[in-house]
Amino acid sequence: MQISRSLLSNPALKAATVLAVSALALTACTNASETGTSGAATASGSAAASFDPSTVKKDDALAAMVPDAIKSKGTLTVGSDTSYAPAEFLGTDGQTPVGYDVDIAKAIGAALGLKVQVQTSEFTGILPALGPKYDLGISSFTINPERLAAVNMVSYFNAGTAWAVQKGNPKKVSLDDLCGKSIGVQTGTVQEDPDLSGRNKKCVDAGKQPINIVTLKTQTDITTRLVNGSIDAMAADSPIIGYALTQTNGQLEKLGDVYDSAPQGIAVAKSDTALADVVQKTLTKLMQDGSYKKILEGWGNGDGAITKSEVNPAVG
Repeated sequence: MQISRSLLSNPALKAATVLAVSALALTACTNASETGTSGAATASGSAAASFDPSTVKKDDALAAMVPDAIKSKGTLTVGSDTSYAPAEFLGTDGQTPVGYDVDIAKAIGAALGLKVQVQTSEFTGILPALGPKYDLGISSFTINPERLAAVNMVSYFNAGTAWAVQKGNPKKVSLDDLCGKSIGVQTGTVQEDPDLSGRNKKCVDAGKQPINIVTLKTQTDITTRLVNGSIDAMAADSPIIGYALTQTNGQLEKLGDVYDSAPQGIAVAKSDTALADVVQKTLTKLMQDGSYKKILEGWGNGDGAITKSEVNPAVG
């Protein structure tokens, strides 16, 4: 995080603020967002084709708004925890960042006439390094009041909980009654607790069969089990489910609608309101010319698209 110059002049305040922002970084959409899950969304681990940023034309008016410090270096440096497919993860070479967050970063850079360098970072290290190390943090950050107090957040995506079953729903799974069903979830996610744990309690309290909650460390293993029929359904973050549907050759389908949605944001240093403003305006342009939706749909996540980007939107 780039702390304001007055705080930088006070070492004690600087240290306290960095520690506070480090703690805030721990609250992602789910615990899986914090720890990362390599190839988390797919049974095969393959990646979708990356967006071609050359299709985005430079916007001279927007480029003129870029802060001088970034203009002079000609590069937008982005911090990202590249372990959370399909938003941000490493490609088949194990080195190149790919994903819809990476493509959105490239599109923003292209519109502003800047090169983009996405650097892999520990999730908790991104926000404290905004300013000194990173210009932007793009890593599936859920916008919440604590983060808004520490950094600027530019909304660009909505994520919630989604479900998938085998094609045709042969096990007749209904979200209204999961009692007795085998449900796969990744260990440590909000889908495991409180979502499924709460649903299971209701089953037990009603004297019905409990839910067989199958918890595994990687989403890849859960997706594989659903494909082969050893579990009846799976629940995960909506981007994970959307990507899994694109990677399993039509063997899975979505069950029900996304719920408990929350906006995600691109993080910018609190003191750099000018950069936050140009990022918001650039996202608006990408929404209007169709590039934004094309990126998300390419990764199976068009459902997460928003219609209006805002700087520091009000959230509960």
